[in-house]
Amino acid sequence: MSFAPLSDAEWPAEIADMRAGFAGQLNVYRVMAHHPDLLRAWSGLRQHIVTHTALGKLRAEVVILRLAHRLGSQYEWDQHVLRGLKAGLDPDRIRSLRGPLAAMTPEDAQLAGAVDALWDHAHLQPAQMAGLEAQIGRKGILDLMATAGMYLTLGFLLKSTACPLDEDIAAELADLGA
Repeated sequence: MSFAPLSDAEWPAEIADMRAGFAGQLNVYRVMAHHPDLLRAWSGLRQHIVTHTALGKLRAEVVILRLAHRLGSQYEWDQHVLRGLKAGLDPDRIRSLRGPLAAMTPEDAQLAGAVDALWDHAHLQPAQMAGLEAQIGRKGILDLMATAGMYLTLGFLLKSTACPLDEDIAAELADLGA
């Protein structure tokens, strides 16, 4: 059974309106297009997580990169290295997200520690919740958990289908020497 990214010619008619937007831009969504109803349902949560998150772009990238590392999702790591750089993360800070919490900035360590707790224990302890609330607020905590959940689902999809990295992303990483 093949879950290759759908080409424009294979794109389902019932989601034709989505091809020119986010859904047609990345292989991960071209794979998800094998299930048009899922892709359409996904779009609202994706819109919130990508553009309206209480975390802000920088913190969201920290969360996503740490999750990509923990999950071992090379596609997500590579894509979000580029997004992280565009959001203002420097290469050393990005690299630190693959290492121990002690090697990160205090804010990154708190966010990455939350990702680790969700990964390892499927919940955050009360003291960790209090620290996060002081740092990112209640909406930020909920968006952190929703972001981790959304990207965990994408990681399952990417790794199970062996979704190839998009050629433009691979080329951009090569140009950066990453």
